[in-house]
Amino acid sequence: MKEKSKILEDKIAQAKLGGGQKRIDIQHSKGKLTARERIHFLLDEGSFEELGALVTHRTKDFGMGKQIFYGDGVVTGYGTINGRQVCVFAQDFTVFGGSLSETHAEKICKVMDMAMKIGVPIIGLNDSGGARIQEGVRSLGGYADIFHRNVMASGVIPQISAIMGPCAGGAVYSPAMTDFTLMVENSSYMFVTGPNVVKTVTNEAVSSEELGGAMTHATKSGVTHFTAENDLECLGQIKELVGYLPQNCEDTPMSLPYSLNTEIREKLETIIPENANKPYDMRHIINEIIDESPFFEVHKHYAENIVVGFARLAGKSIGIVANQPMSLAGVLDVNSSKKAARFTRCCDCFNIPLLVLVDVPGFLPGTDQEWNGIITNGAKLLYALSEATVPKVTVITRKAYGGAYDVMNSKHIGADLNYAWPGAEIAVMGSKGASEIIFRKEIDSAEDPEAKLKEKEEEYADKFANPYSAAERGFIDEVILPKDTRRKLIKAFALLENKVVQLPKKKHGNIPL
Repeated sequence: MKEKSKILEDKIAQAKLGGGQKRIDIQHSKGKLTARERIHFLLDEGSFEELGALVTHRTKDFGMGKQIFYGDGVVTGYGTINGRQVCVFAQDFTVFGGSLSETHAEKICKVMDMAMKIGVPIIGLNDSGGARIQEGVRSLGGYADIFHRNVMASGVIPQISAIMGPCAGGAVYSPAMTDFTLMVENSSYMFVTGPNVVKTVTNEAVSSEELGGAMTHATKSGVTHFTAENDLECLGQIKELVGYLPQNCEDTPMSLPYSLNTEIREKLETIIPENANKPYDMRHIINEIIDESPFFEVHKHYAENIVVGFARLAGKSIGIVANQPMSLAGVLDVNSSKKAARFTRCCDCFNIPLLVLVDVPGFLPGTDQEWNGIITNGAKLLYALSEATVPKVTVITRKAYGGAYDVMNSKHIGADLNYAWPGAEIAVMGSKGASEIIFRKEIDSAEDPEAKLKEKEEEYADKFANPYSAAERGFIDEVILPKDTRRKLIKAFALLENKVVQLPKKKHGNIPL
């Protein structure tokens, strides 16, 4: 028995070496951790249990029969993050460049199936050169098997993808279908076609970093939700993210102990400037409303005119969608609408209540916006908030003009509770624009058109540019003092904790994609 045990121990030791010490050293020289090191730092100490450590590929062509490595380029298994069960796979770049083979894909599919079966998050640590070309269509079939499981798991269990090396070609579509994507700066990239193909087809000269690096996807495309300076920071972000999410769609996010106090926040009285046209940072309001634990912002560098992210309110996880006056005055445009809609749907999938903070002057005008589909993209956010059945609470801090008032979780599209601060302006448009249209004849015929316009602006503002007309109609449930906002929200979400909504019977809606 000792001899047989020795054989097993040798095989396991060989599997743990991946592609060998030389390739491990090369991985380290690039500032990257190995697959096993990543899992070690991601999961709780000693919690990882590996599955499929002794799997090998089945290919004999092109001399592959002489190149056998246990694990076949991916480490799979399960463990815990802060005591909560998760399933994980980590591609091993030291074995065939982490390339995906038939058996490599089977291992990933098996652990994804396990995550679905037991209802826990699945975390993928991607570091792969793509499909293993020696296997031809078998490797392509392996990708499709993974894609299908991504779709089946969507909205059922949280799916998180970390891009910690190359991710190109068909490989990019699995992370794209997961709930959150993270990238490591200067060592990871994603693209459908690489720089060489781009050069051949379009004659554009571009580097891998420019084409599909972390900051490119964080700022331009919005493909990635988070960026990190190195592997360790990326793994830390995953651990923090998991803390805001439930295990599955039938679960609720974990609550932290919290002792209620008076919850009055005097600082909220002074954040918004007296001048209605002067910007302020909506994050300052968010930070005064939420618990002491910091706001965990999602898509921080993309579509900065809207802010989305996770926070805790009285120890409970909430999602926040907020216009950002510091960028484009907080208008809604193509990218911000998509960003907020995606985040809204993710929160709704996983029973995370939504807080919407509104300071929006309208939709961004212009040919660029119209030609890029502001109509259908704005409708995505409208659709997402209308469809969401989680508790939804709105606070209008300053402006709520035009169609953007409707879209930003108004009472009319299903918000549960709607609050406004005393300085809120709820109208079809700003006082100046409205006056120029309504009182055009009076202004044009006046001896002093400028003075007449100012007079009419004040008249319109007194009548409409306030929260009281909406409150009289019941569109605003309560006009509140800014300092009372946190206390009101804690009570509101406690009231809505057991909210139940029955949706019409249907296969699925047809969101304007």
